[in-house]
Amino acid sequence: MRDRLHLKARHRRMLEEILREHVPGVEVWAYGSRVSGHSHDGSDLDLVLRSPDLEEIPIGKLVALEEALRLSTIPFLVEAWDWARLPESFQREIERDFVVLTERQK
Repeated sequence: MRDRLHLKARHRRMLEEILREHVPGVEVWAYGSRVSGHSHDGSDLDLVLRSPDLEEIPIGKLVALEEALRLSTIPFLVEAWDWARLPESFQREIERDFVVLTERQK
């Protein structure tokens, strides 16, 4: 399923490294245009973060992650949302078409 993600290998490695550093053990799903096939090289990347217990991720971790993504050399906007803070209707929409970028660690 990862093959459907329109993301260059070097950008994926950079992104996965940032995610491991800032939200270890959190499952990360990509959704939106980079999964649906309607993206171009400059399209943003939409991510949703799913903690092991699906509880809210502490705000401090989210802010640090956002800052790391902003300061990275990834050449497009990466937006990361906390699953537990999203409305159920949006969660259902994401569940229709997503790619697991990083799996939850036990």
